[in-house]
Amino acid sequence: MKDIALDALDLRLLAQLQRDASLSNQALAAAVHVATATTHRRVRRLHALGLIERVAAQLSPQRLAEAGLPQLTALLEVTLDVQASERLDAFEARAVADADVQQCWRVSPGPDFVLVVAVPDMAGYQAFAARLLSADANVRNVRAFFSIKRAKFGSELPLPAR
Repeated sequence: MKDIALDALDLRLLAQLQRDASLSNQALAAAVHVATATTHRRVRRLHALGLIERVAAQLSPQRLAEAGLPQLTALLEVTLDVQASERLDAFEARAVADADVQQCWRVSPGPDFVLVVAVPDMAGYQAFAARLLSADANVRNVRAFFSIKRAKFGSELPLPAR
C-alpha cells in the first residue's frame, strides 16, 4: 500500500471536489486559492493515489419521476444461513455485480449485509428479489424497507481542517 500524506491544500481540494466536481480547473484553483497548474497537478495525484475513486453526476429521483422515469428505493437487511467467508464473499460478489444494487455494505452485528437497491417500480423489485435473493439458497432472511421520501442524500466524507 502506498504511503499517503495529505497536506492542507490536498484536504481543501478534496472537500471542494466533494461539493462540486464539475468545476473547471480554473474555478477549482480560484476556490482553493492556488495556481491552476498546482491544482491540476494535485488533483491528478489524488486520482493516482486512489483517493478520488470516480467522478459522477448525482441524479434526482424526484425529477426523474417527473420526467416519467419513476424510481423505487429499497433498503434491505440480508442475513445468510451460513456465514463462512467464502459464502459471504460469494453473496457479496453477486450483489455488487447486480446493476440494481446501488450500495452493498457487509455489516456486524445483526444482518450480514445492508443493500441499497434502486428499481423503477415494485415489479422491478420483485424481479430483483427473484434474481438475487430467492435464487440463493444461502439467503435465510430479508427485511425490506421502501423509501417514501429522501430527506437527505450525500456522499461527502468528513475531512479534518488543517
